[in-house]
Amino acid sequence: MYKVLLCSRYLRTRYIALASIISVMLGVATMIVVNSVMAGFSSEMRERIHGILADMVLESMSMDGNPDPERQMKIINEVAGQYIEAMSPTVEVYGLLSFKYGGQYIPRPVTIIGIDPASKAKVGTLVDHLENYKPMLDDNGRAIRAPEYSCDRPASFELPEIYVEYRRMRIQQNDLLRGDDPEDEDGFVRSKTDAAGGQKRAGDPQEKQGLVDEMLNDTQGPRVAEDPAAPLRARAFVGAQLISFPYPDKESGKTRTVMMIQPGDDVTISTVGSGRPPQAVSFNATVVDVYKSGMSEYDSNLVFVNLDELQRVRGMIDPGTGTKAITAIQIKLKDFADAKIVAEKLQQAFPPGFYQVRTWEQKQGPLLAAVDVEATILNVLLFMIIAVAGFGILAIFFMIVVEKTRDIGILKSLGASSRGVMSIFVSYGLSLGLVGSGVGVIVGLLFVKYINEIEKGLTYITGRKVFDETIYYFPSIPTRVHALTVIWVAVGAVAIAILASILPARRAALLHPVQALRHE
Repeated sequence: MYKVLLCSRYLRTRYIALASIISVMLGVATMIVVNSVMAGFSSEMRERIHGILADMVLESMSMDGNPDPERQMKIINEVAGQYIEAMSPTVEVYGLLSFKYGGQYIPRPVTIIGIDPASKAKVGTLVDHLENYKPMLDDNGRAIRAPEYSCDRPASFELPEIYVEYRRMRIQQNDLLRGDDPEDEDGFVRSKTDAAGGQKRAGDPQEKQGLVDEMLNDTQGPRVAEDPAAPLRARAFVGAQLISFPYPDKESGKTRTVMMIQPGDDVTISTVGSGRPPQAVSFNATVVDVYKSGMSEYDSNLVFVNLDELQRVRGMIDPGTGTKAITAIQIKLKDFADAKIVAEKLQQAFPPGFYQVRTWEQKQGPLLAAVDVEATILNVLLFMIIAVAGFGILAIFFMIVVEKTRDIGILKSLGASSRGVMSIFVSYGLSLGLVGSGVGVIVGLLFVKYINEIEKGLTYITGRKVFDETIYYFPSIPTRVHALTVIWVAVGAVAIAILASILPARRAALLHPVQALRHE
């Protein structure tokens, strides 16, 4: 009973114990917050990478691809059909995207991926990242849908109706602004053919400019096809960062995103053909949607175009047989746990010199490994905070033993055993660890729960954006709390507190009663 009494008395009356509790609490809370944020970032990143890459990819070793995708998919079904949910043939090649903005041409190095949207949507989360498939939100954040924005429609390269009208206006605008007549120095007057077949000049330049302003404010947009009713041959989903840039608004203090290209505009895509020797090829493509996954690596690099057009432009269609070639087949598995089995079967079915089989984790191995290493090193460094708290407990307990030497002598002379004296200090260390880690868990979980509100408060106080979406590409700080992580952090803190109290407790237990009573 005396052990519990003394332990609780030291815990309540000695303010130096409060310092130990605070140090343990801060260490535990910091580890919980950092682990939760790191887990949130890692999970969000893995989900987005997984969504764009599919579970597994059968890739051609050559950029020219391999012919007859139907035969390739038939072989895949024969050897591993029971494990596979869906497949999508693709062509992937490097290239250059260019468009006109502000009176100048802007080039962007890109990765061009030819896809069939319907099958691609079955192997990944393509539709979730297309702007025109996302529900529109009102001022209160509630979802509202217009017919042209319905996210229930199947994935396709169809241009939404609202942008068809925009495209028509853009064509009319370019007709007015082109200035084909060399005698028209103002650049706004173009020769037109009247009903009788003769040439007539368009009206006054100011009248023309007024008409242009009514149609569209941006007079530096890209050229588009001449006939708005003509079918769109090459169509593209373009990464958001390729055609936009952040612009700080001085009045509101917020950062706006300025779009240089809108759906309905045309861009020029250049790449290399599949002939011998390889030659550069270019074609115009109409932007039908904007791709925004939140991963800078993808949003600033990927351009999706319709598969048949990319095959035609690159010369991947045999003119005699009409057989088409592809560079990869993306595969979605029923259960990703079967990935190893499927990979082994495909490696045996396809010659290794022509094909390569990789999972999405293997394709992004360096990036995922870097994140894991960073999280491990960060955990080691943060755990040292709790270790420092343990050394503080060790020093405090040695001071207490020295200070209470006479009291320890009195206890032992009254019949207290060495084990009983030792248990006082060990229980004291256990109490400090339990209280510190318990409060730390509560503080850490509360911090994680309200981390975005805290971020807004810090932004308001400092006047600088703490978590900038234009840098991290997340609308809010992602967090994910794992119960097991919280448990091992708390248990580790308690264990360190106990271990730090063992040496002082052992020293107190070995004191001789007579020598302790004579201690000055």
